[in-house]
Amino acid sequence: MRLETKRRLDTFLYAFLFLMGSATILVTLGIIYVLLSDAIRFFTHPDGGGFPSSLIRFFTETEWSPTFVTKKIGIWPLLSGTFLIAGIALLVSLPLGILIAVYLSEYASVKVRETVKPFLDFLEAVPTVVYGYFALLLVTPLLQKLLSPLGLTLEGMNALSPGIVLGIMILPFTASMVEDALKGVPQYLREASYALGASKLKTAFSVVIPAARSGILAAYLLGVSRAIGETMVVAIAAGMYPQLTLNPLQPVQTITGYIVQVALGDLPFGSFEYLSIFAAGLTLFVITLVFNSLAVYVKSKVVGY
Repeated sequence: MRLETKRRLDTFLYAFLFLMGSATILVTLGIIYVLLSDAIRFFTHPDGGGFPSSLIRFFTETEWSPTFVTKKIGIWPLLSGTFLIAGIALLVSLPLGILIAVYLSEYASVKVRETVKPFLDFLEAVPTVVYGYFALLLVTPLLQKLLSPLGLTLEGMNALSPGIVLGIMILPFTASMVEDALKGVPQYLREASYALGASKLKTAFSVVIPAARSGILAAYLLGVSRAIGETMVVAIAAGMYPQLTLNPLQPVQTITGYIVQVALGDLPFGSFEYLSIFAAGLTLFVITLVFNSLAVYVKSKVVGY
């Protein structure tokens, strides 16, 4: 009797765990279905010229104004704003993340590491809306004062300020992943370098970092993916003017910023303007999927020791 009860309990637990494990897959499939179905309605809508004309315009036009009377549906202005801000964030996060990770992995004592790590985790716990107003009300005025003597004019809404703040925001995530990659380097590689007379700094940058390059690259691919998908910082500080530019001093609009703008508006449900957020969202989904897949692939290509 006890054996039969145990088998039933094991079967129930197996089914429960399988259901919970499948939940993430089902949620992902649901998201794909919603994005894809409404994106198809967008590309087949008469206001966009119908399929395949709207799809061609989506990738060839250089203006984005689906909510205007003269509808332009080129996604490139939103893509340029998205990648411009993500690129600035990477330029901030890359050197700082590596330096922090090298210090925590190679130099810091256990006590110092236990003291510093909670502060990094605290940065990750700050709500993104706080980062947005930090960029708008503090970083932007400060940058305007610094750039004014150089003859450069920084707009109130711009790509530079949210890019810098995004770099700070993803810093705990990237630094922690890079530190894990550095810790994964075998100790005998360090000892061999020390035996040849190399200093700790030389060993860190000439031996440890090259040996952990796959993990470091994966960390920053995931960091860029996270920056691309960020919403509140860019919605508050970057502006809502989609333009095809690489000038970080000008206002731009990202894909997530546009989705927020339309979602908070009063556009009719199912209209061409409303459906445009699903076409933009599907584009963002594909981009983040590519970056995440690349990160997983790169991380799997760990060089054998």
